[in-house]
Amino acid sequence: MLFKNVSIAGLAHIDAPHTLTSQEINERLKPTLDRLGIRTDVLGDIAGIHARRMWDDGQQASDVATLAARKALLDAGIGVEKIGLLVNTSVSRDYLEPSTASIVSGNLGVGDECMTFDVANACLAFINGMDIAARMLERGEIDYALVVDGETANLVYEKTLERMAAPDVTEQQFRDEMAALTLGCGAAAMVLARRELVPDAPRYKGGVTRSATEFNQLCRGNLDRMVTDTRMLLIEGIKLAQKTFGAAKLALGWAVDELDQFVIHQVSRPHTQAFVKSIGIDPKKVMTIFGEHGNIGPASVPIVLSKLKELGRLKKGDRIALLGIGSGLNCSMAEVEW
Repeated sequence: MLFKNVSIAGLAHIDAPHTLTSQEINERLKPTLDRLGIRTDVLGDIAGIHARRMWDDGQQASDVATLAARKALLDAGIGVEKIGLLVNTSVSRDYLEPSTASIVSGNLGVGDECMTFDVANACLAFINGMDIAARMLERGEIDYALVVDGETANLVYEKTLERMAAPDVTEQQFRDEMAALTLGCGAAAMVLARRELVPDAPRYKGGVTRSATEFNQLCRGNLDRMVTDTRMLLIEGIKLAQKTFGAAKLALGWAVDELDQFVIHQVSRPHTQAFVKSIGIDPKKVMTIFGEHGNIGPASVPIVLSKLKELGRLKKGDRIALLGIGSGLNCSMAEVEW
């Protein structure tokens, strides 16, 4: 999946407005923690997640994806009528049907020739959405594509905390659901375009994907519950990441020292440290947001990229590696030339 004629015309993110600290969670779960004899601050001291953001009650994935989409269109300087494809990539969704993409499209008022659909692939879906859009742009089928993502963790927190506070919850049940309390809310959107339409914009060069789907049972979630084998997910995820990075080195000519920024899917401190160590990345080239935002699922990669842009940390010609991995297991690594 390598592209010569695809650029990023617009990029934006939305931070959810409310902060939920790990201290607040620990205080709510104190009776259970005391009963089970758990004295370690798993969320703060081990996962390195001290807070996460939450939306207003009742806010839907489509609502926040729409906000990010409007911001990205403004950044691209184009009207919604130019969009030929809209892909929603969020784990969160309003309904099983219709697609969340169709709701976002209706909110924006896209034209009747705009193709709209959801792509679901856990935390990897945004990069998948970029690749699908890039294929159509490379072939000249469309001029512009919009990839959106809105993650809402409010419901899973409400239900998970309710279960974990139950007087009969076991230590194993408690630990199985702990990863759900690392999730965060956020939204992101990206406008991709044929390169000749935005010749000075950052170029999306594409990338590679590898899978290890024999490990599909390590993390399974619904909208109100997530059960995770965190230890094995980390071990097998790092193995797959190393394999994928090897493929990216061949396909994209990567040398670790020659890449300027590494945008890594944000999960936790142990995950990030293991990722960086296994590939030999300079930690100074990795912007982390998990400490205050948690794991925002597939939105985390575009949110970090957008924050780097907003902070002025990207300069013309920079080579940026996008490193995504999702339960399943699937892994994609791609390059943006700023």
